[in-house]
Amino acid sequence: MAVLVVADSDNAHLRDTTHKTVTAALQMSGDVDVLVLGQGADAVAAAAGKIAGVRKVILAEGADVGHGVAEAISATIVGLMGGYDALLVPATSAGKNFAPRVAASLDASPISDVVEVVSSDTFVRPIYAGNALETVQTGDAKKVLTVRPTAFKAAEEGGSASVEKTAAASATGTKFVSEEMVKSDRPELTAAKIVVSGGRAMGSAEEFQRVIEPLADKLGAAVGASRAAVDAGYAPNDYQVGQTGKVVAPALYIAIGISGAIQHLAGMKDSKVIVAINKDADAPIFQVADYGLVADYKTAVPELMAALG
Repeated sequence: MAVLVVADSDNAHLRDTTHKTVTAALQMSGDVDVLVLGQGADAVAAAAGKIAGVRKVILAEGADVGHGVAEAISATIVGLMGGYDALLVPATSAGKNFAPRVAASLDASPISDVVEVVSSDTFVRPIYAGNALETVQTGDAKKVLTVRPTAFKAAEEGGSASVEKTAAASATGTKFVSEEMVKSDRPELTAAKIVVSGGRAMGSAEEFQRVIEPLADKLGAAVGASRAAVDAGYAPNDYQVGQTGKVVAPALYIAIGISGAIQHLAGMKDSKVIVAINKDADAPIFQVADYGLVADYKTAVPELMAALG
């Protein structure tokens, strides 16, 4: 079977979520191609061609796909699926936007958040906020999957795939107007090796910035937040970790003032080492924490900052 992987990029850099999705694809088939959608994305296509196991890179360029317009992206992919049996997409916010559109056009049932490939037609995905795993077998002629990158190791470099260029489709009925990008010197949340998250206990946006951000900067970490903190306005939406936010699996996750509701645990419980600081000894976060400190963050965090020098 032939598998098409949609690359995750910003038109200039290839994100490692692509490498991890390629790993999942290679567990289905040895015939794996990567589709790069963008504008002025030659560097991204070249980087994709270096992923070990990739047979070919298809570079589809156009203004609409470069701006991430889902209608144009899905139309471009559908036009290529005649030569493929399966489509694998990183389970990012963008991927979850266009993958269902592709599946509908192909009359296929999409399988979301795949965490394990059992065979070319059988997959494992979490349900009930990650409290159970479901094994799904599909008989669809064309398979459409979103892959949870945190569940797979990144494919190695060392490939030398050729790059084939094609024109991307344009959107109909939709027009790109503008975008506002959040710029930060910190690592991207979903790719960071260390994440420091704050919760409702912060009490205010000023306290969140005073406590969480300096610690993150000291550790070279990304900043996360619980939904309660985001809903209260302590942190922006793109900081949210959890079932309705971003799923992360860093080497170190530090949860400060987060009780550990099931929705939050679904987004971070696969972290390699979890450290929790909470003054409530019965907080659910301690059930998944590798290291737990029952203390007021107002005392614990300054002591931690002092110890870090």
